[in-house]
Order: sequence, then C-alpha cells, then structure tokens
Amino acid sequence: MPEILPFRYLFGPGPGNAYPEVMGALSHPVIGHLDPAFIDRLDRVAEGLRKVWGTRNARTWPVSATGSGGMEAALVNMVSDGDVAVIAVNGLFGERMCEIARRCGADVVRVDHVWGQPVDVDRVLSAHPHPKLIAAVHAETSTGVRSDIAALGAGKGDALLLVDAVTSIGGLELRADDWGIDIGYAGTQKCLGVPPGLSPFTVSERAFERRVKEPRSWYFDIGLLGGYVGAAEGHTRTYHHTAPVTMVAGLEAGLDRILAEGLENVWARHEAAGAALREGLEALGLELFAAEGHRLPSLTTVRVPDGVNSARVRSHLLERYSIEIGAGVGRYAESVWRIGLMGPNATPAAVTLVLGALEEAIAAVRADSAGKETAAP
Repeated sequence: MPEILPFRYLFGPGPGNAYPEVMGALSHPVIGHLDPAFIDRLDRVAEGLRKVWGTRNARTWPVSATGSGGMEAALVNMVSDGDVAVIAVNGLFGERMCEIARRCGADVVRVDHVWGQPVDVDRVLSAHPHPKLIAAVHAETSTGVRSDIAALGAGKGDALLLVDAVTSIGGLELRADDWGIDIGYAGTQKCLGVPPGLSPFTVSERAFERRVKEPRSWYFDIGLLGGYVGAAEGHTRTYHHTAPVTMVAGLEAGLDRILAEGLENVWARHEAAGAALREGLEALGLELFAAEGHRLPSLTTVRVPDGVNSARVRSHLLERYSIEIGAGVGRYAESVWRIGLMGPNATPAAVTLVLGALEEAIAAVRADSAGKETAAP
C-alpha cells in the first residue's frame, strides 16, 4: 500500500491547509473537460473569481498552472521585443517578474527597494516616461509586505498595470477595477484555501487589445484561451487543452465557501488573525521584519533570535507538533521566519497553536545548544 502522508498544520508561506469543502469537492467524479456540466462549472468559477478579484472583466478564469505559470502568462502576453516594462522589486517575486520579462525580450526598467519595505509609488511611476507596462507585487510572499496598488493604478497613465496577487486574493482587500489593475494573476494555494495547481487570472479589455498577438508561449496565449474560457459563453467552446477538471471543482468549492462567509468578513478574519499573531510574537520578545504599517495579515515575517538555529526550530516544530513554518528567502534564509495564517488557518485557534509551539521550540533549541556547549571539553 502507498504510504499515508502525515497531517500538517501548514503555517508557512504556502501552500496552506484547504477548506474542508474543497477537500470534499476533490473527491467528485472526474468528467470530461468539454462536458456541458463542466463548462457550467467553469462559468460559475469564472464568476466567483470576478467577485474575489473585484472586477467585471469578461476574461477572468483559472489558468491551468500554478501562480508562477500565471506570472508567465501575464508577462508573455503583454511584453515582447523592445517593450518597456517598469517592474518594482521589493522581494523575490518582483525579481522573478524581471527575469521572465527579460526572456520575453522586454526592455526591463528595474526599480529596486530594500527587502521588507513597500513599493515606493513615486519612484516606480517616475522610472520611465512612457512604459508599456508597470508591474508590482501586491503582497510580497518573500518579505510579508503589502504595497499600495491603488496608488500605482491612479498614476499609471497610458501604461498597463500588472499585479501579482498570489498571497492577497481571497484574504486581503483586492479591487482590480477600482484600483486600475489591467492584468492580474494569483494562486489557489494561499488565502483561497485550495491546493496548488490553478492560477486565478484576469485581463481587462484594454490590456487584451494591446496584447502580444503571437506570444512566445502557445500554451499561455490568452487569445487562444479566450475561445475556451473567460470571455467564451455557452457550451460551444474551442478546444485548447485538457483542463484540470478536479482542481476546478475544488476551486469552485473554495470560492463558494468564501462568498458564503462574505468576502469582506473573510478579509476581516485574516486581518484579525494577523494582528493577533504579530502581537503575540512581540510579546515573546521577537522582532518583526516587514515595515510597520505595511505588514501582511496573511503572512508574517519575524526575525530569528540571535543565537537560535532557524532550521532546528523549524524541524522541532515539524517533528513534535506537525507544524510547518517557512524559512526566509535569499540573504534572509537563516535570519527570518515566515508564518502564514491563510484561508482556514486565519483563526484565533491557529494563532494560539503556533505561538505556543514556537515558544516551546525556541526554548528547546536554546536548551539543547546550551547543553552541548556545557558538555564540550
């Protein structure tokens, strides 16, 4: 028999634990990707995604890929040889956008920020007089920072605004139309409470008209995808690819769960959990990493205490409590922890569990280190 994997409390940067309704939907019978019943489901999912994106865009659908696939789909359809792309970089995923845009042939104007700080709107908007594209991460997963997308949208001028909402969709206020977002991509595995595998995607009519007509990717060509999902209506669809029908069923259940609770209520639940976690971490004497006033509720970054081995604490949490928290990224890999409270984990119970376990784990690792030092000759 195959090994049964252990249950984990997924309190890291993602994936998070899924809503129970989602896990139930994943056991639904597999049906064909052109079955009328599936097409109806796909249409319902598209409408649910419009609500969580805060948009009326006809071309809103789940791309058959993870969030990184959504990033590539967004960029490959919007920039090509010589197009100027201004990209705000305040963490790993801004850096990744730069690399994909470069491979698409774009003239990338990179606007770097100190990690842990939000995007400086004025610097980004003044980086180039006439870019085709301005891109930024709403909720930077590598640093736990939230940036002001509405301000970027208000000042974008003729440029298209591309936004990464992977760690914000379904958990933080997100208003694509009101904020002027032209192209957005996200992921299912965080605040939506769905396993990884789909990328909620939206593109405005303005951006669709200015897309690259023959992008370097056939699979992610939104001109071709539009005949199958998004703007397509009714049961007559142009075949493009075999959609992950079971994942779409899970996403429908997750969206239904969130909308039944009330989207603004879900945002408030994440805000409350994040605030309680930050307060508890500071009460333990720990220092928060992200800039005050710009900290994500869904993902909290905290500095590893001096003299404490980050990896050993995370191993202790996993082995003793079946709790996963994340390490930092890049130069902060050993000096920062990333603690996510997303989807069903954005609760007071999860806050209490992770704070208590983390306090014990730090104490245990310190005691073990002290014992080894005492025993050394």
